[in-house]
Amino acid sequence: MKNAFGTRAIGATALLGASALALTACGGGSGAGGDGVVDYWLWDANQLPAYQQCAEEFNASQEDVTVEVTQTGWDDYWSKITNGMAAGTAPDVFTDHLSKYPDFVATDQLLSLDDLEADTSIYNEGLADLWVGQDGSRYGLPKDWDTVALFYNSAMAEEAGLTEDDMANLDWNPDDGGSYEDAIARLTVDENGVRGDEDGFDKDSVAVYGLGLNSSGEGMGQTEWSYLTATLGWTHTDENPWGEHYNYDQPEFHETFEWWASLVEKGYMPPLETTVGASAADNFGAAKTAINSHGSWMIGQYAGYDGIDLGIAPTPIGPSGERASMFNGLADSIWAGTENPEGSLAWVEYLASAACQDVVAEHAVVFPAISSSSELAAEAFAEKGVDVSAFTTHVEEGTTFLFPIAENAAKVVGIMKPASDAVLTGGAPASSFTDANDQVNALFE
Repeated sequence: MKNAFGTRAIGATALLGASALALTACGGGSGAGGDGVVDYWLWDANQLPAYQQCAEEFNASQEDVTVEVTQTGWDDYWSKITNGMAAGTAPDVFTDHLSKYPDFVATDQLLSLDDLEADTSIYNEGLADLWVGQDGSRYGLPKDWDTVALFYNSAMAEEAGLTEDDMANLDWNPDDGGSYEDAIARLTVDENGVRGDEDGFDKDSVAVYGLGLNSSGEGMGQTEWSYLTATLGWTHTDENPWGEHYNYDQPEFHETFEWWASLVEKGYMPPLETTVGASAADNFGAAKTAINSHGSWMIGQYAGYDGIDLGIAPTPIGPSGERASMFNGLADSIWAGTENPEGSLAWVEYLASAACQDVVAEHAVVFPAISSSSELAAEAFAEKGVDVSAFTTHVEEGTTFLFPIAENAAKVVGIMKPASDAVLTGGAPASSFTDANDQVNALFE
């Protein structure tokens, strides 16, 4: 994969006329030719200020289109989107996710952007391709990208005798966990001050867990375990995108999940039931966990905790001899029921342009999809004293793998979440994933 930080320019505004006219028949709103409001939704509160600024600047350039931005938390966001589609009240434009859009396409809920003559070469390699459906049509323009790394408490690491170099060069295997498990054990401390790798450690009375827990991963494991399974050569599906056969029955997945679940049994990672309704990031901020594997979209939140000396390390090197990270990218999509297709298209093009993505970059919250904007974001993070190389190294060195894109995503999660919860809590062996895998694959028959 080529380096993510090349420099290119965009000329999206020149495309507005032709592509907007091509969509005139898609809805009955007044759009860019008359009075019209474009409702835009996103779920990330950390990104809200940047996109409010983009909307203000866009609105100032328009005579007849006004964008109104609404932020709703992830837990409610998708139910409101889908219910709105059914009721005819969904937002005109919304931030879309790779796990969601295939089902929206299958139910004819998204406008095709095929008439949009956008230069997709401006985006980091592979991002634009993710939003082309099985029918060959485009349903989103990239807005950002993310990878996974290890956020860790530098003061805790130093007290445990772990250097920055130690944390940057961890290795992992499913047999004994390698130096990654050694570090997790060392950073775990019970209520009596005994470390996880010391005699007398009380796993039932832990004050600081070496590794935090967000969830069981629900079959995706983006930030939980996928950065480990990939170093064993395991993939979620037979092909990606648009695979139709999942691989949860393979030994590489079972071995990785067994090792990961063993951290709970050993007292190095909190039990799943204690995380319900809690924030893994906030637990880190409260100094209750020493390491959290999480995505680059969380940099601002982790860097903002008072009293925490933040370190960021790359994911551990696995048996493959390389690190790995899932590579995900969001996009903005247009609801097929919009009454303002022209105005919606104009807004989507603006969101996908350097004019907006440079603004997002300057806020130092996420990495924008445009290569030159990604470079600006890295500089903005550096100005805040945050070294983000643990995230960018995956893109630069080509150690990423795509978020699994397939139909029936919600049904897959419906099967894999309880199956994963059961294994993580000790209620079922990893071999039970084989039965779950049969149920998942039956969805594609």
